[in-house]
Amino acid sequence: MAWGSIRTLVRLAEIAMQIKVDPSVIRQTRWNEYGIRFLFGGLITAVAGIIAKDFGPGIGGLFLAFPAIFPASATLIEKHETQKKEEKGLRGTRRGREAASVDAAGSAMGSVGLLVFALIVWQFAPSYSTSIVLMGATVAWLTVSVLIWYVRKRV
Repeated sequence: MAWGSIRTLVRLAEIAMQIKVDPSVIRQTRWNEYGIRFLFGGLITAVAGIIAKDFGPGIGGLFLAFPAIFPASATLIEKHETQKKEEKGLRGTRRGREAASVDAAGSAMGSVGLLVFALIVWQFAPSYSTSIVLMGATVAWLTVSVLIWYVRKRV
């Protein structure tokens, strides 16, 4: 199972999509797509609350940790990339799936950083100033996430 996952990550690295900030994309997203993201996030949060009420906050928190916006974002990324290719007269199905999978890989990298954030807060929040702990945990999250991205890029 692990070897298959490594091969998948290597294939994702071969896609070699460039990471860039493009504010014009905000205008390309329609208000109803933001609504879909909001709805997904709200539904997942509500389900996590119901689970927490029935099974306790520990179990409910595990479900709340599910990236609430990711499912909607992945489908919207796939849709936008497919449309871009089709506008140029090409089939964009593969490109859309590849773009969504690269986004998923990035989400996984960020999640590892988020785990480090949670561990730092859990360990140091009872003993130190909340603002200092949150700032330190944020720096650690950013550092770990960028380091994982950099290592993946080099491999």
